[in-house]
Amino acid sequence: MRRAVPSDIALRMYYTGIDPFTKQQVYIAKGLRDRKMQRALMQFFKPENYFAVREALMQAGRQDLIGNGCDCLIPAHPPKEAIEARRKRASDGDYYHTVANPAKGEKPGERGAIQSKTKGYRPGRKSRPQRQKPGSG
Repeated sequence: MRRAVPSDIALRMYYTGIDPFTKQQVYIAKGLRDRKMQRALMQFFKPENYFAVREALMQAGRQDLIGNGCDCLIPAHPPKEAIEARRKRASDGDYYHTVANPAKGEKPGERGAIQSKTKGYRPGRKSRPQRQKPGSG
């Protein structure tokens, strides 16, 4: 079976990693994190992208583009909208980096995870009573 050859220049660059005109190696962002950073850099003016743009500029060694001057890309301090967007993303239903704390009265499972009617690993199973340890009365 023959594989189809990409006909578009952008597709060729993506699949081969080589610019067809200059025959030079081109960096292709294939990871999700890199693609998100590139998108944020192209939309640097949006307040919700502030932290991603700042991280990308720091990684690239371009701290000179962070500041309050006229030649800076983003301000030195995050705008209010950026902080609010970050907080909203952290409390979203898709946020799953923290585990519930039963000591604080939180239900077992992950905080923020979308709860359905079938919770847990074995939803229909009754919990088994704990056995008494031998010698304890």
